[in-house]
Amino acid sequence: MLKRNLVLAAVVLFGLFLAGCQSKTEKAPREAVKPPAVKDVILATTTSTQDSGLLEVLIPDFEKKTGYKVKPIAVGTGQALKMGEKGEADVLLTHAMSAEKPLVDSGVAVNYKLIMHNDFVVIGPENDPAGVKQAKDSAEASKKIAEKGSVYISRGDDSGTHKQELSIWKVAGINPKGMKWYQETGSGMGQTLNVANEKQGYTLTDRATYLAQKKNLKLVIVAQGDKALLNIYHVMQVNPEKFPKVNGAGAKAFVEYLVSPETQKIISQFGRDKYGESLFYPDAGKKAEELGKK
Repeated sequence: MLKRNLVLAAVVLFGLFLAGCQSKTEKAPREAVKPPAVKDVILATTTSTQDSGLLEVLIPDFEKKTGYKVKPIAVGTGQALKMGEKGEADVLLTHAMSAEKPLVDSGVAVNYKLIMHNDFVVIGPENDPAGVKQAKDSAEASKKIAEKGSVYISRGDDSGTHKQELSIWKVAGINPKGMKWYQETGSGMGQTLNVANEKQGYTLTDRATYLAQKKNLKLVIVAQGDKALLNIYHVMQVNPEKFPKVNGAGAKAFVEYLVSPETQKIISQFGRDKYGESLFYPDAGKKAEELGKK
């Protein structure tokens, strides 16, 4: 009898143990993300990440997973980097390597990571009055536009796109500044595309923004594919040791989010359903010098 009671007691105790384990297991999925101490994360980024619609996908996902609240400021890359220099942003997402490196080398920016790439394209009127479609590369395309005196619309805003455009003019051996046919908007990519469309001129744009706005444009791609048109995006934290007021934890979380396999997959698929091709190509873990090689 005593032996039987001991067995029953053991069974009851084991049952209680299993119930407790099951209870803990059931509760685990319902545990909320621990709220961060400082929620707001100021993101200074290029306009192309906004105009393409990519931020509209990534930011809500990041906020849901981490509890942070991102405040994006979409400006030209030059202006975004200046915000970083002044400690006016927590994290930067930009696309101008030559301008980014000085911030990293000086220690203003840390945790510098390659995120993705796409490319720039030259677009213009379908009848292509400057004969750009026959050019072998973007530099020759620029020469043809200058020789013909065809309208060219530049962002003129020190953005990554503007910096790339100026480097192409330099390779072409042309200084278009002040030329009657060369006009600057001082605006982001979306507005510059609208002006180029209205004036039926040529312009340089990132492919993602062009595809996102293509339905509203009467401009087509006239030059693409050469190495000078590669468009590489990096993310970096503003150094909390230099600027104690920045949200270092939030910035780090955003960097880690962008390089995570899950986010890289989101980036790889972004745009496929709507445009039939990806607007960006994920590159976390790669080296920038590897990109563009066949």
